[in-house]
Amino acid sequence: MLENGELIRKAEEDGYQVIVTTDQNMRHQQNLTGSRLAIVVLMATAWPRVQHRTKEIRAAIQEVEPGQVREVPI
Repeated sequence: MLENGELIRKAEEDGYQVIVTTDQNMRHQQNLTGSRLAIVVLMATAWPRVQHRTKEIRAAIQEVEPGQVREVPI
Protein backbone atom coordinates (compact mmCIF):
# COMPACT_ATOMS: atom_id res chain seq x y z
CA MET A 1 0.00 0.00 0.00
CA LEU A 2 1.28 3.45 -0.89
CA GLU A 3 1.20 6.43 1.43
CA ASN A 4 -0.33 9.63 -0.01
CA GLY A 5 3.01 11.20 -0.93
CA GLU A 6 4.17 8.02 -2.63
CA LEU A 7 0.83 7.68 -4.40
CA ILE A 8 1.08 11.18 -5.83
CA ARG A 9 4.68 10.67 -6.94
CA LYS A 10 3.85 7.33 -8.58
CA ALA A 11 0.73 8.72 -10.27
CA GLU A 12 2.79 11.56 -11.76
CA GLU A 13 5.49 9.15 -12.93
CA ASP A 14 2.84 6.98 -14.60
CA GLY A 15 1.33 9.97 -16.43
CA TYR A 16 -1.89 10.43 -14.48
CA GLN A 17 -3.32 13.94 -14.52
CA VAL A 18 -6.04 13.69 -11.84
CA ILE A 19 -6.61 11.63 -8.70
CA VAL A 20 -10.18 11.31 -7.38
CA THR A 21 -10.33 10.57 -3.67
CA THR A 22 -12.57 10.78 -0.63
CA ASP A 23 -9.60 11.63 1.63
CA GLN A 24 -10.71 15.06 2.84
CA ASN A 25 -7.38 15.61 4.61
CA MET A 26 -5.28 15.26 1.47
CA ARG A 27 -5.49 19.02 0.84
CA HIS A 28 -3.67 19.61 4.13
CA GLN A 29 -1.28 16.67 3.87
CA GLN A 30 0.19 17.31 0.43
CA ASN A 31 2.00 20.24 -1.14
CA LEU A 32 1.09 20.21 -4.82
CA THR A 33 3.08 23.31 -5.74
CA GLY A 34 4.75 22.57 -9.07
CA SER A 35 2.91 19.27 -9.41
CA ARG A 36 1.58 18.02 -12.74
CA LEU A 37 -1.19 16.27 -10.85
CA ALA A 38 -4.58 17.60 -9.73
CA ILE A 39 -6.76 16.16 -6.98
CA VAL A 40 -10.57 16.01 -6.87
CA VAL A 41 -11.92 15.31 -3.39
CA LEU A 42 -15.40 13.86 -3.03
CA MET A 43 -16.92 15.16 0.20
CA ALA A 44 -18.84 11.92 0.84
CA THR A 45 -17.92 8.24 0.72
CA ALA A 46 -21.34 6.60 0.39
CA TRP A 47 -21.88 5.30 -3.14
CA PRO A 48 -25.66 5.95 -3.10
CA ARG A 49 -24.88 9.65 -2.62
CA VAL A 50 -21.85 9.77 -4.93
CA GLN A 51 -23.57 8.07 -7.88
CA HIS A 52 -26.11 10.89 -8.13
CA ARG A 53 -23.37 13.52 -8.50
CA THR A 54 -21.47 12.14 -11.48
CA LYS A 55 -22.17 15.26 -13.53
CA GLU A 56 -20.53 17.48 -10.89
CA ILE A 57 -17.64 15.04 -10.44
CA ARG A 58 -17.00 14.91 -14.19
CA ALA A 59 -17.05 18.72 -14.38
CA ALA A 60 -14.55 18.99 -11.51
CA ILE A 61 -12.22 16.51 -13.21
CA GLN A 62 -12.35 18.48 -16.45
CA GLU A 63 -11.89 21.89 -14.81
CA VAL A 64 -9.23 21.24 -12.14
CA GLU A 65 -5.73 22.42 -13.05
CA PRO A 66 -2.40 20.74 -12.22
CA GLY A 67 -1.36 21.53 -8.66
CA GLN A 68 -4.92 22.26 -7.54
CA VAL A 69 -7.32 20.48 -5.20
CA ARG A 70 -11.03 20.73 -6.07
CA GLU A 71 -13.67 19.61 -3.59
CA VAL A 72 -17.01 18.28 -4.81
CA PRO A 73 -19.79 18.79 -2.25
CA ILE A 74 -22.02 15.76 -2.02
